[in-house]
Amino acid sequence: MGILTRAQAHRDGISDAQLQRAVRCGELHRIAAGIYMRADHYRELDARARHRHAALATAAACGPGAIVSHVSAAVMHGLDCGGLGLNVVHVTRNRSSGGRKSATFHLHPAPLVPEEIVLVDGVATTSLARTIVDIARTTSFENAVVIGDCALRRGMRRDDLASVLERLHGRRGMSRARVVAEFIEPGAESPGESISRVRMRADGWPMPTLQQEIRLGGRFIGRVDFFWEEFGVVGEFEGMVKYRSENPGAVVEREKLREDAIRDAGFEVFRWVWADLRDFERVRERFDRACVRGVAR
Repeated sequence: MGILTRAQAHRDGISDAQLQRAVRCGELHRIAAGIYMRADHYRELDARARHRHAALATAAACGPGAIVSHVSAAVMHGLDCGGLGLNVVHVTRNRSSGGRKSATFHLHPAPLVPEEIVLVDGVATTSLARTIVDIARTTSFENAVVIGDCALRRGMRRDDLASVLERLHGRRGMSRARVVAEFIEPGAESPGESISRVRMRADGWPMPTLQQEIRLGGRFIGRVDFFWEEFGVVGEFEGMVKYRSENPGAVVEREKLREDAIRDAGFEVFRWVWADLRDFERVRERFDRACVRGVAR
């Protein structure tokens, strides 16, 4: 699934007119100016893989000093990208002016220090911490939390995040970035869990402990997604991604036995799925009922 550049095509005796004709007839897909891929290979890629190829191609076309940034850096780092669109490649240059954007490209002029630049597969990319701050400054709280939670799971250090926040003090969107930095947690193990936490915050819930171990008589039962000790309540988000390779019947049976064991340990359990995130009031009602039962035990 290799990349074909205009220079390589010329060395192979392929003219610009032939390249354009190949694009028009659907044999090649133009990723960026002068950079192509076989169209059938391109169609096999998912949105993140397509964006990654576009980011690599754009960085090469921009030349030295171009740093892949924002959502494009998140893709390069392999982070969950939430609901962010992946049609635009973002690049930052260490300067005070000269930004520009089009339907597929956004050049950001912004200060960068060496600590905020890393190599990902040989391409200069903003660090995890700088990437999260840039995203938090420029997109919704929910999207920033999804990506920030993932970055913490991938090893981003809070000290590095604090350093970036300090260096960019005063830039547009920094108050929102600081709120995101305080809220994100590595214990949210999926985008659905991250979004659930955002919904809980917006609805005024008491915030739960994440990934709490449940034990009965010293015997480990399992780790639960959300835990409210004061109410004796466990919350589980069922994204099903972690079960895709398993037999559905076996999954249902195992989860039932696990839930029975959690209840035997003295806790109430309630669950929700992706569809419930569109109407979180239903989840709130389940939580309230579980709290009543938990306190009554």
